[in-house]
Parts: sequence; structure tokens; C-alpha cells
Amino acid sequence: MATTADFKNGLCIEYNNGLYIITEFQHVKPGKGPAFVRTKLKNIHTGKVIDNTFNAGVKIQTARVENRAYQFLYKDDMGYHFMDTNTYEQITLEEGMINAPSLLKDGQEVSILFHAENETPLTCELPAYVILEITYTEPGIKGDTATNTLKPATVETDAEIRVPLFINIGDKIKVDTRTMSYGERVK
Repeated sequence: MATTADFKNGLCIEYNNGLYIITEFQHVKPGKGPAFVRTKLKNIHTGKVIDNTFNAGVKIQTARVENRAYQFLYKDDMGYHFMDTNTYEQITLEEGMINAPSLLKDGQEVSILFHAENETPLTCELPAYVILEITYTEPGIKGDTATNTLKPATVETDAEIRVPLFINIGDKIKVDTRTMSYGERVK
């Protein structure tokens, strides 16, 4: 059990028969009336973010969760297969648990969030940026560099990303896994 004084970003709580992670919180002490805490809670299973207000001092049930490093092995009919980099144990996750499954490539390091009490995987997060190679894109028009025009490009994982006109086949780019967008070209 914890109180609202223990709130911090990333704390996992049990609320309304679900697991939520606190993404933002603000302690408010109005001039009139009791203090309260405004929060933004992200549902671990659905990804939906809700706003909620707790009275100051209210007891909240916390959930013990652990982030563990895993390596992506392969995908088949059963799902996505990962290996623990410490114990070499393998687990299989379904596509809905992974934040950007189309950007996963063999050997990619990921972080899997586990519920510590019953050892069940909750979510799988890729790093904020991954480096991928362009396998197909139309050639850019020479001299057309003054505009912020984007063109479609296919990366090595068969995901389609919008890239600037100067990107060519064989270039390596940094892709933001949260927004599935182009970050920068990598040398």
C-alpha cells in the first residue's frame, strides 16, 4: 500500500480492476478546500490514458513490476519469440503486447515489463530509436531539397516509413519507435 505522497512517474498501481502506470502527476493545494493530486494514468493492457484526481493521503494499492532485457529471436504462427539475455529462457508474446512490432528485427534488444508477483509479461517496449536500412524507395528528384516533402520508403523489416527526398536505397536511418517516423540519417 502507498499513499498519494508516494506518487512518482512510472509507478504501477492497481486501480479499477486494472494495472495503470502513472505518466504525470501534480500535487495541488488550493487556497480553499483539501489538497488533491491530479494524475494521468496509462492502462498497461490497452494503452489508453485517463485523467484521474485522488484526494491527498488516499491509500493506493501498488503493483510490483520489473523491466527485463530480452532479445528478439523470430516470429511465427505462435507469436513473437524472445530470449532472456541472462538466463537464456524463451517466451512468446502476442503482437498486441509490443509497442512497434513492425520495427522488430532479429537480435533486437527490447525491454519486457513483468508483473513480479505472478511472473506474467505485461508489455514489450522497443528502444526509443532503432537503426534500420532502406530496402526500397523511389529516387528523389535532383534539386528538390528546399521543401519538407516526404516520400514512402520500405525498411529491412518491411515497415513503411515516410522519409525525406534525399534518402536512397541502402541508407541507414534512425526511426522513432513511438511515432513510427523518420529521425535522421545514420552514417
